[in-house]
Amino acid sequence: MKKENILYQIPGAFEEHRFEKLHNVTFDSSFSGSVAVADEIAALIKEKQASKLPCVLGLATGSSPLSVYKQLIKLHQEDGLSFKNVITFNLDEYYGLESNDVNSYHLFMHENLFDHLDIPKENINIPSGTLQNEKVRTYCKAYEKKIADFGGLDFQLLGIGRTGHIGFNEPGSNINSQTRLVTLDHLTRYDAAGAFYGIDNVPSKAVTMGIKTILAAKRIVLIAWGINKSEIIQKAVEGALTPKIPTTYLQDHDNTTVVLDTEAASGLTRIKTPWITGNCDWSDLSNQCKAVYWLCEKTNKSILKLTEEDYNQNGMSELLILHGNYYDLNIKMFNRLQNTITGWPGGKPNADDSKRPERAMPEKKKCIIFSPHPDDDVISMGGTFDRLVAQGHEVHIAYQTSGNIAVSNDEALKYIEVISDISKDASVYADIKQELLRKEKNTVDYLALRKLKGTIRKRESLAATRYIGIPDNQVHFLNLPFYESGKVQKNLPSQSDIDITNELISSVKPHQIYAAGDLADPHGTHRICLNILLDSIYQLKTKPYMKDCWVWLYRGAWQEFEVHEIEMAVPMSPDQVLRKRKAIFYHQSQKDSVMFQGSDDREFWVRAEDRNRNSAKRYRDLGLSDYQAMELFQRYYF
Repeated sequence: MKKENILYQIPGAFEEHRFEKLHNVTFDSSFSGSVAVADEIAALIKEKQASKLPCVLGLATGSSPLSVYKQLIKLHQEDGLSFKNVITFNLDEYYGLESNDVNSYHLFMHENLFDHLDIPKENINIPSGTLQNEKVRTYCKAYEKKIADFGGLDFQLLGIGRTGHIGFNEPGSNINSQTRLVTLDHLTRYDAAGAFYGIDNVPSKAVTMGIKTILAAKRIVLIAWGINKSEIIQKAVEGALTPKIPTTYLQDHDNTTVVLDTEAASGLTRIKTPWITGNCDWSDLSNQCKAVYWLCEKTNKSILKLTEEDYNQNGMSELLILHGNYYDLNIKMFNRLQNTITGWPGGKPNADDSKRPERAMPEKKKCIIFSPHPDDDVISMGGTFDRLVAQGHEVHIAYQTSGNIAVSNDEALKYIEVISDISKDASVYADIKQELLRKEKNTVDYLALRKLKGTIRKRESLAATRYIGIPDNQVHFLNLPFYESGKVQKNLPSQSDIDITNELISSVKPHQIYAAGDLADPHGTHRICLNILLDSIYQLKTKPYMKDCWVWLYRGAWQEFEVHEIEMAVPMSPDQVLRKRKAIFYHQSQKDSVMFQGSDDREFWVRAEDRNRNSAKRYRDLGLSDYQAMELFQRYYF
């Protein structure tokens, strides 16, 4: 492998591991990883400029490369990096979309990169999605020839789909494939359904650069961010070369690097189960907990039934040397988990709190539950929410975004028609109705329609919070500006978003903050909302009231914490499960036809109940008490 690339020069970034077949580096965040990738691209551009040669880049689309492109724009605008010698070839385009379609990759690339650079328009190459079928093959051959005429790709940037595709080379793609028209995998279309407002609107075909073309690039960097990419990354990096996972073909390329954040890397053997590699830091309590709970699952035993033989046969003999007696270790891990369970998420008054997850004092706490969308509060922690209110705490709900794009046009039309039937002066709504009926698919909602959809979600939220028992003046609709793009792709968050958050926290002066730590959210809003909140906390942390504030993270509809990550587990009775279900039902616009459902076609209330039931089962299987359901939390330390 070539060592002159920036990603190889990071101290400690590269280490051979016997399970891994693709060179990879892990960064603390997608931002720092993107900066490193952008810096390597910039260095290559400058090197080619010095030699008076063109720099030929293969580019990808999707959410993963966005932060790379933002950094390249910054390097151009602030550091003077010129792109006049750059020639680009994009990987793919949906077949059947006009170049100005809101979901076309032509529009994506211009909005997110090309319109902000000095790259000559004639140097930009993106596959056409509007060719007549009989002309596609000739066009694809010409696309290949144009790449070859420029000497091939100097650098290819890739993302990875959950099917393991690169470009739109789906499972089954041949290693010798070149640019061509392909049929998209159902999972790929499902993942894109949110942007297209339903899977029925997602094109079934695409034009894509082939595997052979990609592998001919002199340098390849694949980027992946987030926990939802961890499973496919593990298969691509550690699995056998197979057409079922096209990314594994990169194992045959001698100058490829996979760039990950910590979440995307979390499925790799050396991180998930480091004791298997023989390189585990047993002084780390997190590793001890992770290993013991993993051993329970592997042996199908509860904690207190684990034996010395179980530890020795599964690579954990060093852990026993550290602790001495295996049963003492079992007791330690059992007690640690048992101490996370509490029916008092706000702290139990007049009780010894030394082994409880929350403080006993103050007896009555001020709490803010931050909810990225107007239903995440009840979906994610409805039982805990209910218990906080029942136990007399002052609970505030902060809905960070309007959630308007998640309301379907059909749902909005229903409300317009109800208003029209009962209102004497419904002329405004009649105008909205006519605009709605004329609206084409995959176009951005106009402002009046977005306001109506936001109002629908606001009123649903108030119905749910009233049911739980929250006064209306403790329900806050922040309507953070970053969200109001009218599109799945949001605006960049700014200090305005943080200022709105600062104002609320400063006015309430909370003892507890609950926030969505669900970073696998498929359209990114949870991640952005969490980052805004953490920026706010960072700016406010020197305030006296913040010294008494604890932050608890919950997970949403997409994933759950691993057992070793849990620091508070709140049991739910059968009655509380039903109350939570009813609270979710108040969000009618999201109940039967969810716009952004992700890869799981169950309704949100079903997902929530299954997840809470499974959480209780995990505790029971480890030897703890048998509860109906549980909601789980992890503390964030600032």
